[in-house]
Amino acid sequence: MVSDTGGFTDHSFNELGLNGLQSSAKKLGVGEKHVPSATADDFVPNIQSLLAENCKLIVSVGFNLSSATIAAAKANPTAMFAIVDDGLDPTNSGKSSVANGKPILFDTAEAAFLAGYAAASYSKSGVVGTFGGIQIPPVTIFMDGFVDGVAYFNTVKGKNVKALGWDKKAQTGVFTGGFAAGVEAKNAAQGLLDQGADVLLPVGGPIYQSAAQAIRDKGANIALIGVDADLYLTDPKVKDLLLTSVMKGVDVGVSTVVNLAATGTFNNTAFVGTLANGGVGIAPFHDLASKVDAGLQAELDAIKAKIVSGDLKVTSPATPK
Repeated sequence: MVSDTGGFTDHSFNELGLNGLQSSAKKLGVGEKHVPSATADDFVPNIQSLLAENCKLIVSVGFNLSSATIAAAKANPTAMFAIVDDGLDPTNSGKSSVANGKPILFDTAEAAFLAGYAAASYSKSGVVGTFGGIQIPPVTIFMDGFVDGVAYFNTVKGKNVKALGWDKKAQTGVFTGGFAAGVEAKNAAQGLLDQGADVLLPVGGPIYQSAAQAIRDKGANIALIGVDADLYLTDPKVKDLLLTSVMKGVDVGVSTVVNLAATGTFNNTAFVGTLANGGVGIAPFHDLASKVDAGLQAELDAIKAKIVSGDLKVTSPATPK
């Protein structure tokens, strides 16, 4: 496995990917190797180093590794490749462009829709916000679902909660330009808080850490929503701030692909995690459960059922094909 620049200790999708790889390797009784990427310049040499180690399956974690993964797959047709959060398809046709490359994708708009509804319900200021790391489909799909969930709450409840930081129709919004925690991420969060947001959804690995700092600087009664993993469990330092997390089963997707490779049934058809197959979802309210509306969980359960049945359509330009 090769990580994106967030590294394997990001408490997010890189770490989840490694968990899936290691758990499957242990069950199968095979060895595993993983190399972190500090910068984008590491992608190609990291993949090459694993090929030199005679790895039979190489999993790249992140959209940013797409071109490096496609090139390596084409140059090494007897090896198997998989990538998280990318379709291996420069033409966006919805089909992997390499026979030995398998996309691991997640329809996180569905889960983010639930989180947006929950955020709107929880908000006392009537303003919630979201911002991203880099404007790429695996990031904007969260933001699309989130703002649509807020809009759905407004429709159902006759409210006017504002969602700042992302305009779905224009596909424009607030981004830090990277996936590292730091000044840019804290400033982005602070800008939304200054406009009255009392729930924040930062989308992009460790940037939530900077959002948490901005929230603590601002004061009480502001909630954070995590992405990828249940941050309450993976990063207890922020658990007191968490309303919920929009989870995608990166570990489940990676484990599925490893098992396919082990059983000789690997192919280039994408694995797509959805609410229906448990590949995406939202975390419990944990410590803030007593502060949410008493009927909220039942409402979310009913909305989820409608999405799974197809009665309620949740779409995004970034929805996996």
